[in-house]
Amino acid sequence: MENETVTFERSIAERIKHLRMQGNLTLDQLASASGVSRAMISRIERGEASPTAALLARICAALGLSLSGFFAENEDAISPLVKKQDQQTWQDPDTGYVRRAVSPPRVGSDVDIVEVNLPARAKVSFPPHAASQSMTQYVWLLEGNLEMTTGNQVHRMTSGDCLFMPVGDGHTFHNPSDVPARYAVVLDQRKR
Repeated sequence: MENETVTFERSIAERIKHLRMQGNLTLDQLASASGVSRAMISRIERGEASPTAALLARICAALGLSLSGFFAENEDAISPLVKKQDQQTWQDPDTGYVRRAVSPPRVGSDVDIVEVNLPARAKVSFPPHAASQSMTQYVWLLEGNLEMTTGNQVHRMTSGDCLFMPVGDGHTFHNPSDVPARYAVVLDQRKR
């Protein structure tokens, strides 16, 4: 498992560098567009640092991708079925949140489904970003409690609740309880 994690982290680093170079962006340009320091992007690209969920989301937005799009493009095979054991997972090194890509990648759909396990008392914030302004998402709480902040609105959710919201406005996922929260995010990436 540890070798898989190291390999996956290396593929994240290589993908960021590849996308930056493909977009003819310097480190300074990507730093300016994402709000992430040049030094941090350089460390991530060299595999010396693992990006947090918030940092990776900001870098992806500056590259014109969602997190789901970033991870899906890393997949080689196209199949309408993806078995649970083959669904890609990623753990945020800052909060310990675990993100699992549930939907089959690269099948031509604009909709992605992600399952997230957010540890007790953890909080993950995603700043507003223009590249995702037209995207929307549903957050469906499967287990636990969740406080969702979008703009200046706070939505307190319990198991079974579902919240619709724009992606690009920025938001915070907060688990205020002493037990993990598990939720699904259904992301619609269609440009409106």
